[in-house]
Amino acid sequence: MEQPKGVDWTVIILTCQYKDSVEVFQRELEIRQKREQIPARTLLLAVEDPEVHVGSGGATLNALLVAAEHLSARAGFTVVTSDVLHSAWILILHMALCLKLFCLSLLPPQGRDFPFDDCGRAFTCLPVENPQAPVEAVVCNLDCLLDIMSHRLGPGSPPGVWVCSTDMLLSVPPNPGISWDGFRGARVIALPGSTAYARNHGVYLMDSQGFVLDIYYQGTEAEIQRCARPDGRVPLVSGLVFFSVETAEHLLATHVSPPLDACTYMGLDSGARPVQLSLFFDILLCMARNVRREDFLVGQPPEMGQGDADIAGYRHGARAELWRELRDQPLTVAYVPDGSYNYMTNSASEFLHSLTFPGNPGAQVVHSQVEERQLLGAGSSVVSCLLEGPVQLGPGSVLQHCHLRGPIHIGTGCFVSGLDVAQSEALHGLELHDLVLQGHHVQLHGARSRAFTLVGRLDSWERQGTGTYLNMSWSQFFQKTGIRDWDLWDPDMPPIERCLLSARLFPVLHPSRALGPQDMLWMLDPQEAGSKALRAWRASWRLSWEQLQPCLDRAATLASRRHLFFRQALHKARHVLEARQDLSLRPLIQAAVREGCPGPLMATLDQVAAGVGDPGVAARALACVADVLGCMAEGQGGLRSGPAANPEWVRPFSYLECGDLARGVAALAEERDKWLSRPALLVRAARHYEGAGQILIRQAVMSAQHFVSSVPVELPAPGQWVVAECPARVDFSGGWSDTPPLAYELGGAVLGLAVRVNGRRPIGARARCIPEPELWLALGPRQDKMATKIVCGSLDDLQDYCQPHAPGALLKAAFICAGIVSVHSKLSLSTSSILAGAALAALQRAAGRAVGTEALIHAVLHLEQVLTTGGGWQDQVGGLMPGIKVGRSRAQLPLKVEVEEITVPVGFVQKLNDHLLLVYTGKTRLARNLLQDVLRSWYARLPAAVQNAHNLVRHTEECAEAFRQGSLPLLGQCLTSYWEQKKLMAPGCEPLAVRRMMDVLAPHVHGQSLAGAGGGGFLYLLTKEPRQKEALEAVLAKTEGLGNYSIHLVEVDTQGLSLQLLGD
Repeated sequence: MEQPKGVDWTVIILTCQYKDSVEVFQRELEIRQKREQIPARTLLLAVEDPEVHVGSGGATLNALLVAAEHLSARAGFTVVTSDVLHSAWILILHMALCLKLFCLSLLPPQGRDFPFDDCGRAFTCLPVENPQAPVEAVVCNLDCLLDIMSHRLGPGSPPGVWVCSTDMLLSVPPNPGISWDGFRGARVIALPGSTAYARNHGVYLMDSQGFVLDIYYQGTEAEIQRCARPDGRVPLVSGLVFFSVETAEHLLATHVSPPLDACTYMGLDSGARPVQLSLFFDILLCMARNVRREDFLVGQPPEMGQGDADIAGYRHGARAELWRELRDQPLTVAYVPDGSYNYMTNSASEFLHSLTFPGNPGAQVVHSQVEERQLLGAGSSVVSCLLEGPVQLGPGSVLQHCHLRGPIHIGTGCFVSGLDVAQSEALHGLELHDLVLQGHHVQLHGARSRAFTLVGRLDSWERQGTGTYLNMSWSQFFQKTGIRDWDLWDPDMPPIERCLLSARLFPVLHPSRALGPQDMLWMLDPQEAGSKALRAWRASWRLSWEQLQPCLDRAATLASRRHLFFRQALHKARHVLEARQDLSLRPLIQAAVREGCPGPLMATLDQVAAGVGDPGVAARALACVADVLGCMAEGQGGLRSGPAANPEWVRPFSYLECGDLARGVAALAEERDKWLSRPALLVRAARHYEGAGQILIRQAVMSAQHFVSSVPVELPAPGQWVVAECPARVDFSGGWSDTPPLAYELGGAVLGLAVRVNGRRPIGARARCIPEPELWLALGPRQDKMATKIVCGSLDDLQDYCQPHAPGALLKAAFICAGIVSVHSKLSLSTSSILAGAALAALQRAAGRAVGTEALIHAVLHLEQVLTTGGGWQDQVGGLMPGIKVGRSRAQLPLKVEVEEITVPVGFVQKLNDHLLLVYTGKTRLARNLLQDVLRSWYARLPAAVQNAHNLVRHTEECAEAFRQGSLPLLGQCLTSYWEQKKLMAPGCEPLAVRRMMDVLAPHVHGQSLAGAGGGGFLYLLTKEPRQKEALEAVLAKTEGLGNYSIHLVEVDTQGLSLQLLGD
């Protein structure tokens, strides 16, 4: 299903807490733009919060100022002007908005970090895939929110500013039903929640018109009930706000007014004192209708820490300025009853619940390669992992960003992330339960290293309360491990501050060796580990969780994740090809190219092609290399379809022709390296890789020779002609499924009719023996004095048989394929399959051999593959075999075509003759590039192409049943469906002039389709009324712009190929 058009964002801003993360997150935004998740013209900005204590409102004001400043500069202004907002769609994504506001009053800034992902809630990876994504990638929470904002909430909104928190998991239906008619002011998006959930959250009180009356945070039972909807649920504060241009201008105007100027980088750079501002309980609350000025001015937002009480007067001035600018702006609620909202808390249990699938019979495995899937527990999830050998994962557990080698046993209730294969050994022999084990990339005084943390699923990150570690009380932990409180906290630290956040538990540097998970895992079984582990732990430089946060190397973390993603992707590519899966590698190829690592992917594809020993798999692998090269050209360098016979590629092609796959693939790679410098060369190299694939297709199809046989018969008398005549053919269903490699990878089925045109069998060939040792070739009707005549006296005269437009190429090739003469085989002959069959039949009989029709079908298939770049078997089945029939080939080699005659009701053939017409469209058919495009789509296993190919085969059996019933309306429906399938298979096969003709004829026919591949040529019609040739000629005569068309009578031929011996 095609993704609906989303918002064409003018600016997207991602605010972040740490200065050293700005460049990292800027690159992440740019990567998403390369993946086509963000419009190409969108200005992307990662912006550091000006101060930790500016709050969510201050971060919003600062981001708005930065956006306006950049747009002003882009528009040529020398000062910031709000005029640039009038035609802008701006999206501000906050990484530290933190709607669970009680966290902010209890934790210092570093304590607000998400404990389960070093890059924050925005970059937490989710166990979901986007099958429609053009570029394969792990899906982060940020990606889901971008999709929701761009394709669900944003569409239809006027220019303005959207603000979105990234600390929540959000679900919004495709059409949330938000009306923007007559909108002004600001609008908050509310999602439903239970009254129990609302006790620790924010809720909106609104009137019947949708205006916000008040905003409660951790409200009383009475206040929450006042907000309840008729279904008992309440509208939760969801971190989503939209400001109209007018309201955004009013908000932007405050950046020059003290003390609000201190919320922006400009104010801080000017020496202003920072002020904390809440988006919801300062900026938005002053717009709520029930809020009085005096209450608002003395109020205090929930996110203000205890240490901020001394600046009440300073904040009073800030609120007064907000009231003055924003009070007259209306604030409304858009309630989305079918959506859902979940704040990402610091609870490991809640985090695991959000990433697992209770009740699912199996595991959710996303962007991961798992050798023994049966060891993954029900409801567990695995994201971006490479699991080798026996790795057991218990129900309700999560693995992310791990490369593990078993035997490993991770039990229930665990979250394990960031471990590489080097750390696997530390897990051998252990059985983990209810634990969170993470590997971290850190920088210590500029030096990069790894650190590992271990906590319990039930441990609390809050400062208050008794506290636990590894799911046990501190006293139990001390008793079990031998660790003492002075190991973890300074003696002068007050007992109330001694908690998990401040405990120096986690080694970051050992004096003599690298650290590993074992430096934490020993605590699970200290007796087994012995006192040596405790001594090593004490000898290490250790940090607390809050001390560790500023040391986290987010650039290295994201780079490591990307590296692991591509490592498992290479395993995936190999497995998909070797297992012959109908899974598209195109999104993976796009990912490798756009993120700068096509080399390892091409090397893997080379290995598969060289080592698999199967020409079909090798051909697909080479086609994937061609796709990589095409993607590297980035739409430049010319068309993908084109010639592939450059002399520089002769050597690798010759290896492939000789069946030496390994040397051929190696030579191709060697030559490829010379063609990577610019788009034009990349495209030409891609064409040659497709040419190499055609060689392998031909070798696979040569297996059809198994079914070619002949018997000796008496030679014709000297001078006696062997005359072969054949009908034409029309295909009613299944075309393209007969085309190699579909014919032997999918299995083909085509329903075709042998037909006479204007009462004649239009295709034929004649042959006779002559006494001279020469070949005399004549092209064209016998009575035509302008017919081309060619004499071949030596093998050199036959060398141009492989040039499609060379005089006599078809007849020269027929002599070669009949075995009458032998020359060195070359590439590329474009010819008619039925004519080739007639020529082969005549030549064989003239040479004293008789070939059965079924053998001839396979002989023609062999001829076309040896001497051309492709071609299926439907033409020769349709024209050499009589009547109405279905040709089938199975998904196997050797390729064998079997034909079934379709029995129709008595008299139906004549009825069909009365209703069947053939129209020459006046457009020359250009099927060659269509064939290349179809093969490219098939080898890429594009989902639409694969599904359509299966439908073609299935539809053939339905069409055969319609013939058996003798139903013209059903056959018309079959034709109409078939033409739609052809257009899906080969986009571009319907010229505008043909479409105009079909539209004119549509009221008069049950169905219609272009013959063969389409693109022009002949159109066949099943008319509603009998004998409509003259009537339709009159209809078309009144239509302008149709070109040189003609209408012909057709009738089913019941004879097929015929051979006669005639005198001179």
